[in-house]
Amino acid sequence: MKIGILGAGNMADALGTQWARAGHEVRTGGRAPAGAFAEAAKFGEVVLLAVRHEGVEQTLRAAGTALAGKVVIDCTNPMVDGELVTGATSAAQRVARLSGGRVVKAFNLCHEDVWRMTPPAFDGEPLVVPLCGDDPAALATVDSLVRDLGCVPAAGGGLARAGLLEAAAALVIGLWRGGADARGILPPLAYAQGDPDQQAQNDQQAQKGRPIEGSPIAESTASAQNTIIR
Repeated sequence: MKIGILGAGNMADALGTQWARAGHEVRTGGRAPAGAFAEAAKFGEVVLLAVRHEGVEQTLRAAGTALAGKVVIDCTNPMVDGELVTGATSAAQRVARLSGGRVVKAFNLCHEDVWRMTPPAFDGEPLVVPLCGDDPAALATVDSLVRDLGCVPAAGGGLARAGLLEAAAALVIGLWRGGADARGILPPLAYAQGDPDQQAQNDQQAQKGRPIEGSPIAESTASAQNTIIR
């Protein structure tokens, strides 16, 4: 696959190097020489936008009409001086509007050094990369590029939800800068819907047709029994 990269910084280098190792053709375009952004945009079947938030609009203008209809991966975060820049729409939605491309938000939650790992894995588990986008074919393409890094893609919803990924990035960056481990703010997946042991007991009671402890039905039943005993 031909991948054009708009940007010549650390993220561009990290992801571009890994994709080249995976067998893709990669061309990077920076602010110099003149026309480099447009050339990278024309070259790529897929184009990665990897510039600072302040330079996004100028970069997309420089890339020109070559982005229209192409898969555009937005790994940027709308942050200036460590603060999240908010608006009526997400940064990814603005990228879609300005570029005319089929935008997928991805790769915005990790430091560039994570993407230099081969593969990015922690405690024996591969890194999960959430994707937000509206175009199924574009999502499938980026899904494949995520797997080329040795990571696991996760469906994050449509592009309207990309703002949640951007806000999540701002949150975890703030936690890390404060010395906190962002992974510690969430319980294991098994607890996403409550105590798994209690859930198992509730399921067993439901199968037997008994009121679940703590439920309104169980409480009203207990109240009725107490009344009869009196």
